[in-house]
Amino acid sequence: MREPRTLGEFIIEKQNDFPHASGELSSLLGSIKLAAKIVNREINKAGLVDITGAIGTENVQGEDQQKLDVYANDKFKAALEARDQVCGVASEEDDEAVVFNKQLNKNAKYVVLMDPLDGSSNIDVNVSVGTIFSIYRRISPIGTPPTEEDFLQPGNKQVAAGYVIYGSSTMLVYTTGNGVHGFTYDPSLGSFCLSHESMRQPETGTIYSVNEGHYIRFPMGVKMYIKYCQENVPNEKRPYTSRYIGSLVADFHRNLIKGGIYLYPSSQSYPEGKLRLLYEANPIAFLAEQAGGVATDGKKRILDLEPTELHQRVPFFAGSKNMMQKLHEFLETFSDN
Repeated sequence: MREPRTLGEFIIEKQNDFPHASGELSSLLGSIKLAAKIVNREINKAGLVDITGAIGTENVQGEDQQKLDVYANDKFKAALEARDQVCGVASEEDDEAVVFNKQLNKNAKYVVLMDPLDGSSNIDVNVSVGTIFSIYRRISPIGTPPTEEDFLQPGNKQVAAGYVIYGSSTMLVYTTGNGVHGFTYDPSLGSFCLSHESMRQPETGTIYSVNEGHYIRFPMGVKMYIKYCQENVPNEKRPYTSRYIGSLVADFHRNLIKGGIYLYPSSQSYPEGKLRLLYEANPIAFLAEQAGGVATDGKKRILDLEPTELHQRVPFFAGSKNMMQKLHEFLETFSDN
């Protein structure tokens, strides 16, 4: 029986999928892998040490920062800066992009955008959380500090994206535009080992994921689609099953494997949507499309949206191809309501 391939071994095997990197992707993902192992260790100690709960500050979005938000943000930034492949990082937890000023970092080709700990409020109740990351080639001249233009690129310019999910097992899932591959962390080896090669999302499913507590504030097209999901039509396997964790990574990961749809529409509370385009919607959309799914803002493909600011919000819908098609039918029919 063949030994499972580690993340590093797999990337080397697939180096032709990333022709401009010449070994740099392996090192860059090695930084993410290292930080993920450190964060995973702390998450597994939650409740035993003083690492849970709010820290008493807010991030730029006005959200209460959890202790682990700050911890994860610091660890990922430090790991990315240390490897010299990244010239700057934009994070949900920082007001502005962070520029790495060492000369070796200035010579780096890549910028990283990230949500270091998605769903962190769930830590206190032992629910799955995650890290989301997005990698771009810089636009500004190599040897100079990165500029805002480097970070405000549309999602179709991503060279790699992925997430780490910290749950019953810890997994790292990534794409470079040549399929989606998942690696499960083996703590006995200290390695991420290939467990899900060439992941494909079923074209249809029976799960819909949405915070129905906000139903009254949703656009009419979304309300009607939810009612469609709840209708009793046995030969169409409806009603669908409602599953919502409140962690984008966890909800998307389940639907990626089993087939389903994730909905976070605009609402009266969040007229522009709540999820952030650059470090939540774009990387998840890249993964969704590479796995055969679809991701839009309800009208346009997420990856074609032109960013205008670092923490830009957007309505977000992602999931199985046939379910997304049906959703769009409702959104178009009730577009004026």
